[in-house]
Amino acid sequence: MATPEHGRTPAELLVSAMRRDTMYAVLLHHATAAKSGMNVTDAQCVSVLALDGPQTPGRLAKLMGITTGGAITAVIDRLEKSGHVRRTRDPDDRRRVIVELVPGAAARAGRYFEPLARQVHERLARCTDEQIAFLLDWFGGSNAAMPDVIKEIRRMPGR
Repeated sequence: MATPEHGRTPAELLVSAMRRDTMYAVLLHHATAAKSGMNVTDAQCVSVLALDGPQTPGRLAKLMGITTGGAITAVIDRLEKSGHVRRTRDPDDRRRVIVELVPGAAARAGRYFEPLARQVHERLARCTDEQIAFLLDWFGGSNAAMPDVIKEIRRMPGR
């Protein structure tokens, strides 16, 4: 079914809206990282640790799509120096290092997300429980699929 807006279907309009949302999310993360004195990769590592808890350097490297050697070590060094993370030993395997957030670090970085959180809460307050359940299902499915999508993109040939 075509719509008056440029003859595009509702699904096409939704895809465009999602592309714009992704664009703004990237810009938001650049802005919040810069305000926090970090680059985007460092800030995303803080986000992963806040969402999922302590991680090994190898797991962080895999999530960020960077090498497990020098690149992730440099990220962790910067985050440790800035007081965001600390390295600890895995209690089950003392040879393994675990990276964890320093208490309060997520809140320091997260304060720049307060305007977004306020806007999201205002919008959610106007939603029904059914609408929120739909959004939870949508984002849950999208988040579950995204690691495989990212892997597929990383395997694609470059230019």
